Amino acid sequence: MKNNKYKILLLSDLNKSATSELKSAVSLAKMIDGDITLFHVKKPTDIVERESQLSAMRSINEEHIVTNKAIENLINPISQDFKLNIGYNVSIGNVKHEIETYINAYQPDIIVLGKRKSKTLNFMGDNITDYVLKTHKGSIMIANQNKALQPNQEATLGVLNTNDHPLDANFIAGLITKTSQPIKSFKIVSQLSRLENAEAYKTVEFVFEKGDSAIDNVSKYASKSNINLMCFDNSNHDKSNTSIKNVINKLDVSLLLTGKNTTMLHR
Repeated sequence: MKNNKYKILLLSDLNKSATSELKSAVSLAKMIDGDITLFHVKKPTDIVERESQLSAMRSINEEHIVTNKAIENLINPISQDFKLNIGYNVSIGNVKHEIETYINAYQPDIIVLGKRKSKTLNFMGDNITDYVLKTHKGSIMIANQNKALQPNQEATLGVLNTNDHPLDANFIAGLITKTSQPIKSFKIVSQLSRLENAEAYKTVEFVFEKGDSAIDNVSKYASKSNINLMCFDNSNHDKSNTSIKNVINKLDVSLLLTGKNTTMLHR
């Protein structure tokens, strides 16, 4: 029997925010009926330094055991609490290469990354967040530790549109099925105007004029509205565009960036 569940890949460096990132991934899996796999990469230089080949192999094997145990200690309580199987894999090598290889093999529908506290998009020290934004054609979730999603609690959803194209009615309709609360629509436009048929989509609308402070204003109102998941249609944007980085850096909320190959809300 074919498994039609969405494949969610959590890329984790197992830092102190790993628990909140995993809970956000679990919340997303609960919303869309998804399977989660956690993937972690270690650099060889973090394990061995100028040792003999035998000593190096022993160090690598020991590190595998320690890392697997740490991941199981992270996963098992959450898996049991929320009745969800969570898989994991560990690799040792060049971080970017190992992640690229795993993504190509696993073919995830959604990749989950933790939001770094630094303004630069660094992940595992190798700029992986930036790399994933540029190369992954599907959806990407940037999990915010401060306002992490909580499994078995309804998400407060927002939709951000930063261009003058109308919001996709199907996109909004798909979001409505995920929550009983009205969707909060945040739109940045060249000239202030109202979104057509906003009320028909059970949407509360906030409209901002384009400018240097627009994203800051969105962040302020998103916080006041208690948004904990902001959806951003990334299909009409160049992933290297600085506006996307501004959205990630300035919004103190978890983000779901929908990509060109996204089918998540339409299955």
